[in-house]
Amino acid sequence: MYTFGSRVRYSETDEYGKLTLTGIMNYFQDCSTFQSEELGLGIAYLEEKKRAWWLSSWQIVIDRYPLLGEEIVVGTWPYDFKGFYGYRNFTICDKLGNYLVRANSVWFFFDTEKGRPAKVTPDDIRGYMESGHEPLKMEYSPGKIKVPSNRRTAEPVIIGKHHIDTNHHVNNAQYVQITREVLPETIQVRELRVDYKKAAVFGNVVLPYICRTEEGYIVSLQDEQGTAYANLWLRTGDREEQI
Repeated sequence: MYTFGSRVRYSETDEYGKLTLTGIMNYFQDCSTFQSEELGLGIAYLEEKKRAWWLSSWQIVIDRYPLLGEEIVVGTWPYDFKGFYGYRNFTICDKLGNYLVRANSVWFFFDTEKGRPAKVTPDDIRGYMESGHEPLKMEYSPGKIKVPSNRRTAEPVIIGKHHIDTNHHVNNAQYVQITREVLPETIQVRELRVDYKKAAVFGNVVLPYICRTEEGYIVSLQDEQGTAYANLWLRTGDREEQI
């Protein structure tokens, strides 16, 4: 497992003094990036090989939101590679080692020159699996997110430069931020699933379609032709029910 310690900053919290959902995802991205950079498999390596790791899906379970000023330990480990897919767990723990957030993610290796998935070679993952890791014990989500037909629309979002990352398309956490802003402020997300379908780029128009469910919400972020950029499933509760 690769870990780094941190303390929740004021700039990372919401109006209730808790680490935001986007902040959680940013910690996870930073953690896996730090590991890759230390192994010599980071951004420079990938750019030279005309490769990129693109995210296919997230599942994030929040046991408790970290608080302003709280000391936390962020951890990650890949537990399997198959074909052009990579599977990686993430955790955020308090200073006593208790889980605050647990997550699973699926990535795919992409040939940026040919514009298609690429098979992972041993050289691409050297160091990741030296000690071997088992998948995190959690209830893994079943299959892809199914978007119901009964839905309402929210105001379109035009992709700006602040949404874009080093891959020159919308960062995976930004789809969640867009979704969070079209849902009621009073809800608290307890579990998040995201299926990424198509990369949005600067200037694209994103149309949010919102479906209320028994557990919370399903949101489909689509282009003007009705093709999904990302589908999101959120299990929610009221903020009064503190986690």
